[in-house]
Amino acid sequence: MQETLNQQLDKFELHLNEIIVKLQNCQIDKNIQSCSSCEHYFKCELRTDYVKSVYNSMSKGDTGGFEF
Repeated sequence: MQETLNQQLDKFELHLNEIIVKLQNCQIDKNIQSCSSCEHYFKCELRTDYVKSVYNSMSKGDTGGFEF
């Protein structure tokens, strides 16, 4: 099943999924429900990577705008 899922996801989606797991683990470690509750919210590299990964997943790495 995992093989089929990975074949359907592109490299941007795979990277996003990896970042999501790291972000969720960080939230669990800090015992918080949301990054906005964290004292490192504005300076967190993991959160910044997450935001970039979401954008790249939506734009597939192209610069410029994308449609919703």
